[in-house]
Amino acid sequence: MTLRSLFEISHGNRTPILAMEGLRGVAVTLVFFVHFVTLTEGWVMAGSATESVAWALRRFGNTGVDLFFVLSGFLIYGTLIERSRPFIGFMRRRLVRIYPTFLVVFAVYIVLSVLRPDRSRIPEEALAASVYVVQNLLLLPGIFDIEPIITVAWSLSYEVFYYLLTPVVIGLLGLRRWSRRARVIFFSVAAALWLLVSDQLTGDSIRLVMFVAGILLKEAMDAGLGRRAGPLGAPAMILTVLAVLVGEHHGLGGQWRFMSLFIGYFTLCLAAFGSDSATSRLLSWAPLRWLGNMSYSYYLLHGLVLVVLAVPLGALMDDSPFGTAAFWWLLAPAFLATLVPSALLFVFVERRFSLHAKGPGPVPKPAGALERP
Repeated sequence: MTLRSLFEISHGNRTPILAMEGLRGVAVTLVFFVHFVTLTEGWVMAGSATESVAWALRRFGNTGVDLFFVLSGFLIYGTLIERSRPFIGFMRRRLVRIYPTFLVVFAVYIVLSVLRPDRSRIPEEALAASVYVVQNLLLLPGIFDIEPIITVAWSLSYEVFYYLLTPVVIGLLGLRRWSRRARVIFFSVAAALWLLVSDQLTGDSIRLVMFVAGILLKEAMDAGLGRRAGPLGAPAMILTVLAVLVGEHHGLGGQWRFMSLFIGYFTLCLAAFGSDSATSRLLSWAPLRWLGNMSYSYYLLHGLVLVVLAVPLGALMDDSPFGTAAFWWLLAPAFLATLVPSALLFVFVERRFSLHAKGPGPVPKPAGALERP
């Protein structure tokens, strides 16, 4: 049994966009940086260059979830705009995609909450505990002001909200009958208005605008704009990193941040998906794609692995003069430590129960030869 047979996934008769799989790997790596820095930030010497690097990794790492939202926006809208699909069947497939892996990780968190009540987020009173557990099972934390049991699971509520809303909007407005230009204008105006009113939004609701970036990406790809965007991929990524970090440093707020991410990630994806550019080839590197294919399992589990690592490492590094160096020594080993249980979760749960994959999928083609999703 080879790594390819384990981590390539089947796409049926559709040729996959390989760079999209790689971008999922990039997104989940960014999320890892956030939690790794959270684990190690207390060890790093104040005012050191490492502290600056850690600050940048944490601030930009938070955009990994936003990249996931762009990719979901692209895929789900693309699935629904091309032809009408029964709502129940569509939602059933989405829930099958989410729940088996989520329930396994959720069960682990519940067991750990019982074993370590001092670290548990579950209320002690029975009724309150039952309500809280059910709220988490229904994926309500995130959209609603509820603390998730699985820290990263807040984003799933945004995904489910998007799954519920998109077919309703497409169906009620009859968007399949609209011209592409009319749809682009409609969603562009909706995104602009959402950003304008973001000061009045609660929580992270502004992040919903990133799904619209994915919707517009689908329209741009279908219009053939990706073929001309190839050289823009690397500059878009560099400028997006700079824009986000400058905005964070100067306190420019959510509107600047999400406008930068909207434009930057849209351009990066357009360049990567639509051409055989250097960016597309880099993102199509097999190990990065394999990480992307198992990114959901990794996303749900890696934080718990880091928390487990933090117990002995924290005791070892308390008042240690080597804390700053340990940041660099532990970066790669910590990433590898999170990969192993996440890979097992993917192979034995996610792949088996959610992806229904029977083989490694079609032979990859160059990016320029890819069919539309």
